Amino acid sequence: MNHLQELKSHYGSSEGRALYRMVMEECFGLTHTDILLGKDNEISTEQQQRLDEITERLLKNEPIQYILGRATFCGHSFEVCPGVLIPRPETEKLVSTVSTICSAIPSTDVPPSILDIGTGSGSIAVSLALKGYRVSAMDISPTALEVAERNATRLGAVITFFQDDILQPTDTAPRWDVIVSNPPYICLHEAAEMEPNVLMHEPHQALFVPDTDPLIFYRAIAAYAMSHLTPGGWLCLEINRAYPKEISLLLASFGFTDINITSDQYDNPRIASAHL
Repeated sequence: MNHLQELKSHYGSSEGRALYRMVMEECFGLTHTDILLGKDNEISTEQQQRLDEITERLLKNEPIQYILGRATFCGHSFEVCPGVLIPRPETEKLVSTVSTICSAIPSTDVPPSILDIGTGSGSIAVSLALKGYRVSAMDISPTALEVAERNATRLGAVITFFQDDILQPTDTAPRWDVIVSNPPYICLHEAAEMEPNVLMHEPHQALFVPDTDPLIFYRAIAAYAMSHLTPGGWLCLEINRAYPKEISLLLASFGFTDINITSDQYDNPRIASAHL
């Protein structure tokens, strides 16, 4: 069985073919037309060995983004590696929501300031910094911060990074106009429904929350925002589609107003925004 057939057998015809095309293009510079012309059968012995290795890793459900070492987000290529969550297309809605909010903030001599909590690869922070906003980003993981800093440097984004734990945050003085976060929000009982490539390889610390307290990070972020947002500041969050009502009530209990829940491209409740 050749590599394409192995991938189709494991992932299904459509996804297997898409993965094969991605590998051929990203790793060997072959287009879809090249594949149709059979040029994928003409690769060198060294390239064949590399293809064998990549296929073996894919058959073990390792995410293609980790194998390639990069993922695309908001039109930019971000370095990713095990220990750092792979940015998702639906999270681009979070970036556009923050950008819309920032564009409505009355103009001053300086752009709006933003804090990204749990920055991971830095995809949200970098994407916003490249739009001209003043961005800070925090994460509990030293690995994530190292990757995020490399992404910022490579893409030319100026960001202030710092390490902190939002569940036990350091008492610091800075305030921001907008706080944004895509925190862990998947309940442990939902793991059975997840794809094996996510469950087996992506960092659980960045994915899961206890079944007994699914809003643990939202509560912590809301409390932090109360003392770290400027007056009239905004909070923007990616949310679990199962808890839009509960998150709205939580934010209201802290005194936030203008609470709005918007859906992603799959029509799932995905973004919560609120005004202090």
